[in-house]
Amino acid sequence: MELGIGIGWRPEISDAVEALPGIDWVEAVAENLCTDHLPDSLVRLRARGVTVVPHGVSLGLGGADRPDPARLADLAARAVLLGTPLVTEHIAFVRAGGPRTASPRLEAGHLLPVPRTWEALDVLCENVRIAQDSLPVPLALENIAALISWPGEELTEGQFLAELVERTGVRLLIDVANLHTNHVNRGEDPAMALDELPVEAIAYVHVAGGIEKDGVWHDTHAHPVTRPVLDVLAELRSRIAPPGVLLERDDDFPPAEELAGELTAVRTTLEAAGKARSRSTSQTEASGHGGVAPAASPVGSADDTTTTADPTTAADDTTTAATGTRATETGVAVDGARDRVAVAQTALLSALVAGTPAPEGFDHRRLGVQSRALAAKRADVVAKVAPELPGILGDGYRDAFLSYARTRPMSAGYRRDALDFAEQLLIAGRPADDIARRRLTHWWQDRAAARPPRRTTRLVRAARAAIAGR
Repeated sequence: MELGIGIGWRPEISDAVEALPGIDWVEAVAENLCTDHLPDSLVRLRARGVTVVPHGVSLGLGGADRPDPARLADLAARAVLLGTPLVTEHIAFVRAGGPRTASPRLEAGHLLPVPRTWEALDVLCENVRIAQDSLPVPLALENIAALISWPGEELTEGQFLAELVERTGVRLLIDVANLHTNHVNRGEDPAMALDELPVEAIAYVHVAGGIEKDGVWHDTHAHPVTRPVLDVLAELRSRIAPPGVLLERDDDFPPAEELAGELTAVRTTLEAAGKARSRSTSQTEASGHGGVAPAASPVGSADDTTTTADPTTAADDTTTAATGTRATETGVAVDGARDRVAVAQTALLSALVAGTPAPEGFDHRRLGVQSRALAAKRADVVAKVAPELPGILGDGYRDAFLSYARTRPMSAGYRRDALDFAEQLLIAGRPADDIARRRLTHWWQDRAAARPPRRTTRLVRAARAAIAGR
């Protein structure tokens, strides 16, 4: 299916997105949508014929456990509600611990890299098949950005993605900003990754901005798209015309005209790279050498002749194009792999969010950078889901939360995290200001209770706060 040029829909820029010219489709974070009704902005966009693709962030298909049926059911419900042609997720793990490791459940609140090993690939492939069977539309998976590398990896990113596609038939969502991030942070060549992965499986492409600090690239989605990222997009376009390209922006939203300018840069890059490809192909044909493979048809197009291996036969295959050999997948073998992957991922996540010793083979400095980034993200997201907390705590909010996060890993979602943070402050007799502590107590009681307070209670509290503040 041809998607065209799109932009990530976010509530903060919904009006701007509706007004932007030349928007063919949008992508919305699946977990931010209700399963039974849509925001008015998305309803209006769909009425105009704009395709809306739900983009999941919490399945954790690269994790050791099988996908949560409830999360899969929610994603399927959103797909039906949107009438979307596909859904997307990430090749990542987002939680660890639990029964397999007899340890507390830990939530990363972030997309963390899967080790590129045969065992991790076996686990991922089985999880992907489970997800595919549970969803009403095709699934596409995104490569992620990473600050850290796993020791002892056996495959390159391109090989890992190629094997995943071969075994499962899943489509790919290639994020060129993430390829650039991994180039800066892990020394991986984007061109080599593009050469190795099956470009004919690309469903669409992400483009996003970031920033480099102290030699580390942070994929922030809060900065303008840079020239190096557009260069990777051009590199991809020199190989295939992607069915869709989407600009992502998740924070620090600029004026609509700046978003329009970034979209123009994306279009210009695609057009220039497409013309260069056409010239190169024409010159090669004119020289009489021939032998140039035709450009692959977009995934899902009417003339797409690309075939993928049947997952049931791919699972029993004993060879791979990446290295020539691999172990046979069986249910018992995958279960054993799950246990070993669980131990490794739990050790890494515990080091990142609970301060336990770093697992052997990891770069300690990079782990420290990642750990601080995870804590900062927690603080930012909690401030968004519970904006009353920064209002109550003032300038002391961030330091207080980061101090809390050093010893209190997240074990559930961000709303639970906000409640736990407030509770720990109150147990410690904080904040010191009586009025602020009373406001925090009421906030915690209201949200921890089974039912919200009555209107009369809220009015009495407001009156008391006004009198106390005089």
